[in-house]
Amino acid sequence: MQVLRVAACQINTVVGDLDGNVERILAALDRAEAAGCDVAVFPELAVTGYPPEDLLLKPGFVADNRRAVDAVAGASRGCVAVVGFVDAGHDLHNAAAVCAEGALRGIYRKRHLPNYSVFDEQRYFRPGEGEPVLFSIAGVAVGLSVCEDAWNPTGPVARAGSGGAEVVLNLNASPYHAGRQEERERMLATRAVDAGCALVSVNQVGGQDELVFDGASTAFDATGTLVARAAQFDEEVLVVDLGLPAPFRSRLLDPRGRPAVEPLVVVPVSEHSGDGRQRPLTPGPVAALLGPLEEQYQALVVGTRDYVVKNGFTDVVVGLSGGVDSSLVAVVATDALGPSRVHGVAMPSRFSSATSYDDASALADRLGVELRTIAIEPAHGALLEMLAPTLGSRPPNVTEENIQSRVRGVVLMALSNELGWLVLTTGNKSESAVGFSTLYGDTAGGFAVIKDVPKGLVYELCRYRNRRAGEELISEEVLAKAPSAELRPDQRDDQSLPSYDVLDPVLAAYVEQDRTAAELEAEGFDAELVRRVIALVDRAEYKRRQTPPGVRVSAKAFGKDRRVPITNAYPG
Repeated sequence: MQVLRVAACQINTVVGDLDGNVERILAALDRAEAAGCDVAVFPELAVTGYPPEDLLLKPGFVADNRRAVDAVAGASRGCVAVVGFVDAGHDLHNAAAVCAEGALRGIYRKRHLPNYSVFDEQRYFRPGEGEPVLFSIAGVAVGLSVCEDAWNPTGPVARAGSGGAEVVLNLNASPYHAGRQEERERMLATRAVDAGCALVSVNQVGGQDELVFDGASTAFDATGTLVARAAQFDEEVLVVDLGLPAPFRSRLLDPRGRPAVEPLVVVPVSEHSGDGRQRPLTPGPVAALLGPLEEQYQALVVGTRDYVVKNGFTDVVVGLSGGVDSSLVAVVATDALGPSRVHGVAMPSRFSSATSYDDASALADRLGVELRTIAIEPAHGALLEMLAPTLGSRPPNVTEENIQSRVRGVVLMALSNELGWLVLTTGNKSESAVGFSTLYGDTAGGFAVIKDVPKGLVYELCRYRNRRAGEELISEEVLAKAPSAELRPDQRDDQSLPSYDVLDPVLAAYVEQDRTAAELEAEGFDAELVRRVIALVDRAEYKRRQTPPGVRVSAKAFGKDRRVPITNAYPG
């Protein structure tokens, strides 16, 4: 039986860091060479990082990208390197370079360009055209595909299989959202069976702005059986041996019959095969998938870490109120960066309770992070006095409440300016959805860690992290007390909003599933509640456009994912 040894190189690239990405590619390629691999596969657009967005409008960037892939090709040896890059001619193509023995041996251009959700590939690229080719690697006919190509059941993977491929390599930059890996694996197993050949899918890992890539690269045999899986959220060179029985046998026994299509052209690339046919078939590792809460928590950690590090920050600062949201953000930041690089600031006002300060202080002690106390009452009082002649004798209302939040934003941004710390905001998805936040107050900052985490999930993640720690990092007192912004005496969130257990399902249906008011009411939601929530969500769109990016963990997040006009008269 022919054995092809494949290295799935799930690396953490940085958009625009062409030289750094080449170094990462070559380091992984060295590991693949040392492991005796026949071919090493890298993520989609590994040379440029994904997504490069409007960097692709710069001819100089595209030219530099080509020089970078030429450097990879020049450094290649017996192990074939299949690397994602931008191919330029009359148009741009999202492409894969096939490199071996110091030269570029071939190019595959992505056929299917996604233009939905967070993807804008049709803005930049032209789809590949014409019949693809196969590449002979260590005597094995290998087909290529790039990410979305594999999602099309009649697309390049099926054509490669019908054209004689024994293995198809799929390069990906597939962003994470909850449950995404199960979707991928169902699809890939089906595609392998339909194509009648083995399928190796490599995904990048790491954070890029609001996107997180979770790795979990996989290999399937021709029966759709998972034979190897890399870990989620970690860089890894996954080495897997693919045992390839004589391809004609499975095709002769296929009850669907042999397709009436011509075999694809096979381009010789490399006959190097390590120990060749005498190599024993070594099973690949199959990393366990993380549980739902562990997976989402790790996405927050990786997304936060990479946003901070890749943008050149060393430390972060968090306003610690003693509430559940700021507590979760502080714990995530500590896991991402370490306690010495996380700084908490308590900013009590005349309405802050002693209990809240004690909760913030206790959390800082348990995490080992610095806690500073900067009381905002002097600035709060001065602003009220300054505005009194203009505001007149009106009863206190949300104006005075928001002044407190804005003073806190000023304090945090002053620390950021002076000390170079990135401000992490603490608002959750439920609050952001309905505008329960203060523009230029608690929304002021550089990165919104939990902006895609509904309030109910905030509590679940806190309890998950406590279980993992084997202690109450976030105390039960914090988890049990009624949510409050503490901007007026005895304030509670449920005085302004429906309870979160009622609110979150409506938000999920309206925001993530795009249900209309009429559809929600037909599904049994209270009509008055629906109309009220939809009005709040729509009215807050202008606020959300001015908030910082944050980690995407759902199938539809605010920002790049959900694009609703601010000026919008549609009533739900």
